[in-house]
Amino acid sequence: MRIPANSFKESLREHRTQIGLWSALANPYAAELVANTGFDWLLIDAEHAPNDPLTVLPQLQAIAPYPVHPVVRPVQGDVALIKRYLDIGVQTLLIPMIETVEEAERMVSATRYPPEGVRGVGSGLARASRWNQVDDYLHNCQSEICLLVQVESVTGLQNIAGIAAVDGVDGVFFGPADLSASMGYLGRPNEPEVRAAITGGIEIVSAAGKAAGVLATDQLVAKDYLASGASFAAVGVDTTLLVNAARALSAEFKTKADSVAPTPGSLY
Repeated sequence: MRIPANSFKESLREHRTQIGLWSALANPYAAELVANTGFDWLLIDAEHAPNDPLTVLPQLQAIAPYPVHPVVRPVQGDVALIKRYLDIGVQTLLIPMIETVEEAERMVSATRYPPEGVRGVGSGLARASRWNQVDDYLHNCQSEICLLVQVESVTGLQNIAGIAAVDGVDGVFFGPADLSASMGYLGRPNEPEVRAAITGGIEIVSAAGKAAGVLATDQLVAKDYLASGASFAAVGVDTTLLVNAARALSAEFKTKADSVAPTPGSLY
């Protein structure tokens, strides 16, 4: 049995733009519902959504038959936690709050077996190797693992060139919500200064030969980032889509005084 190919990593390597959806409902039924809606990748969020390896696993299983690639964001860049996600079959990780070259290097090490890294060896217990039914998983898995690091602070931006240059980092993702807060614009991710900082970061990452990504739920802003060189972008969040659709429907049948308008400016 051959190791599953990472279509997302291959697409980024070949400079094919990948459009994604954020999934925060923490439910396999909801994940499967959006898995066949035309997106290239689906971000399963375990940082701000109530997910962990035990809830991510059934979501991976639910979307496996569909033409969408799962990307998982753990709550933090913890070596032991990364090991657990890799072992349940996650091939693409988005690690939040990376600020330094050393932190990025540590995340690369966490995704690789010794002697190149520190990932613990337990493939006989792991879905990733199909319980040692994948041919030579230990030596072949690294080629299909995609590591994305998330830069979302002023400190991270100051170190962006070094972070992007780290061998083993496949892409750098910009988080406008936390970045805007770090820059003094809490809740205002589309401020011109924030957008300019992200656009500049995208240019630096692209110049380093790495993929640049971003979350932008405003369609015009997302298109601007893509035009600036972003290789992958998440353009919607499932929770927001559901809430906004429900509010719009209820507003059709209630007075304006009773309806509640969506909160502007928020990514989530």
